[in-house]
Amino acid sequence: MKSSAILRFPAYALIALVLCGVWQNSAWAEAKWPREKAALTYAPEVPPPIARKQPSIVEVHLNSSVEQWEISPGVKYTFWTFGGHVPGPFIRARVGDMLEIHLTSGDASGMPHNIDLHAVTGPGGGAKVTTVVQGEERVAWFKLLHPGLFVYHCAAPPVMDHIANGMYGMILVEPKKGLPKVDKEFYVMQGDFYTKEPNEGQEMLEFSHEEGLKEHPRFVVFNGKAGSLIGENSLKAKTGQQIRIYFGNGGPNLISSFHVIGEIFDKVYRDADLISPPGRSIQTTLVPPGGATVVEFSAEVPGSYTLVDHAIFRVEKGAVGFLDVEGKPRHDIYVSQDDPTPCEGCLVHP
Repeated sequence: MKSSAILRFPAYALIALVLCGVWQNSAWAEAKWPREKAALTYAPEVPPPIARKQPSIVEVHLNSSVEQWEISPGVKYTFWTFGGHVPGPFIRARVGDMLEIHLTSGDASGMPHNIDLHAVTGPGGGAKVTTVVQGEERVAWFKLLHPGLFVYHCAAPPVMDHIANGMYGMILVEPKKGLPKVDKEFYVMQGDFYTKEPNEGQEMLEFSHEEGLKEHPRFVVFNGKAGSLIGENSLKAKTGQQIRIYFGNGGPNLISSFHVIGEIFDKVYRDADLISPPGRSIQTTLVPPGGATVVEFSAEVPGSYTLVDHAIFRVEKGAVGFLDVEGKPRHDIYVSQDDPTPCEGCLVHP
């Protein structure tokens, strides 16, 4: 085509040709890649490790919705969710994979939602190309260039309200060689929630943007509600097992001081850095809002271990859970002259 003809060529048609060329020649069009549907799980469950050694197109379907459940015994809250849960589903992929996101909305209010994945390289982490309202679907492709454990969240305006109401989750991007094998893996995510002052006997609490601005949460919880990791919902393991916890902080405001009472972390992948050598023999690790960590430890002694944010007053706001370990006593490690003293009404030591 001559230069004069190019000048006369309609601009929109030229743009269409360029976009068509990008589509045909870019990574999105690698149709020969194997394709798989992501095995999504909800906290505290984690999908199985990636066994393949080659990259794949990993197809993920997420629906945004509004749901109600107890945030604490006797009081309910209206959550904004991915997949009807807080946190949203755990996504597991491999570095070099092409993530194919299908985002839909079941939110009858007409409020827009989207997804910003901290694992994505590009404007808005994908938010700009995934915004939907009820009845719509957006599909986008993102190549995963960096290994690590990453937070994702809704970034529709006002962004802070969407995160504060529970629209977050985590995506694990495994290194090429995978991660060392462990016996148990768990998904735990902290979040702080802000409500208006309830009237006496009020069972449904209302979100408060103003309390969020003040950074005065009424609740600080693991996995979407107080008690999510207590009693029948406690994490379970056996002595001798190696345990890995993928821990994230949805925020939106508070830094978490993640600690397991009665354990020392054998390994801490600080800031979820899966490439550098992990820290060793660490008691407590900081996780900022929108951040994550991976911790590993072995369960030598049977008993109940307490997961907390060691900003310890937050235990009374819901940031507490338990890991119950079964097995034979280890008197070579832990023994006492007297039996344990009951801790009536204690939130930390059941």
